Amino acid sequence: MGKATVIPFGPQHPVLPEPLHLDLVVEDEKVIEAIPQIGFVHRGLEKLVETRDYNQFIYVAERICGICAFGHSMGYAETVERLMGVEIPTRAEYLRVIWHELSRIHSHILWMGLAADAFGFESLFMHCWRLRERVLDIFEKTTGGRVIFSVVKVGGVVRDIDKLQFNEIKRVLEGIKHDYNQLCKAFLKDTSVKNRTVGVGYISHEDALDLSMVGPFARASSVNNDSRCLGNGGYKFLSDFQPIMDGQGDCYARVKVRALEVLQSIDIIEEMIAKIPEGDIAVPVKGSPADGAESSNVVEQPRGECYYYARGNGSKYLERMRMRTPTSQNLGGMTKVLAGCDLADVNMIVLTIDPCISCTER
Repeated sequence: MGKATVIPFGPQHPVLPEPLHLDLVVEDEKVIEAIPQIGFVHRGLEKLVETRDYNQFIYVAERICGICAFGHSMGYAETVERLMGVEIPTRAEYLRVIWHELSRIHSHILWMGLAADAFGFESLFMHCWRLRERVLDIFEKTTGGRVIFSVVKVGGVVRDIDKLQFNEIKRVLEGIKHDYNQLCKAFLKDTSVKNRTVGVGYISHEDALDLSMVGPFARASSVNNDSRCLGNGGYKFLSDFQPIMDGQGDCYARVKVRALEVLQSIDIIEEMIAKIPEGDIAVPVKGSPADGAESSNVVEQPRGECYYYARGNGSKYLERMRMRTPTSQNLGGMTKVLAGCDLADVNMIVLTIDPCISCTER
């Protein structure tokens, strides 16, 4: 046995898109233990409910994460709507699902580009981000923003999408689907990619359950916890939703789950566009949450289940607003996976978990 050494990994590292810090306890080339150091970034966003009313705070919630921005604004709005007993129009529920699934597509393709960069596959990285630009173009035309959209409000949405725009979205998505299938072949069939991912970073179904893992990280170990299955919001209108699952439990399985979820999201958007009813996109919301009233909500963000909790105090300022993000749930699984791996595989394992530190450190 070699002598144990502690190697710091992050918060600045070429393969990390965000400031994640790990202390890796290493013997020779094997990682014995991984100790995450959380708290490199402090923002105090949840504290702002005391100085921003429940309508203003939606813009704060949206800035928890730039990649999951729409999902956070939707999750927060749905939580406050439950708190106040507000029922939004059906068309608004459809529009929220369409934008949320577009957000999932752009998040997963962005992640695939980062994974390709970690492989050293620069041309694949460029192709992924080129394809993602088409999704951001849809956001820009329908919401006015490319990263922060500010299109959700308590009571519905602030913008509608007309038939011409829907036809354009379908046309763009068909083009994306064709090009994306070529990318999937590279990620799922290329020998050099498989060498870096197959059998690497394995976590069992039992461990995934015990550690309460969420999102593609969990579904790659056959844990069916996709909160879209609950039928909240517009997801109750889907005719037949089955989450993407895999039982292999390694890095390759996590790549595969995310790759196939992009195609599934395109199918969901096409179904929503085909079925969306006419009608209003918002209802007026008056008054304030009752003193002591509480509500909670879950949204399937691109990285997994995000839990929201709100408590009112009789004023327009919430007493408490709490978000439990997917990465904070998956940190236990990440440390479990890293223990026993080769030091050279750490960057690949961390990336396939897709940690979002800005979400975690609110």
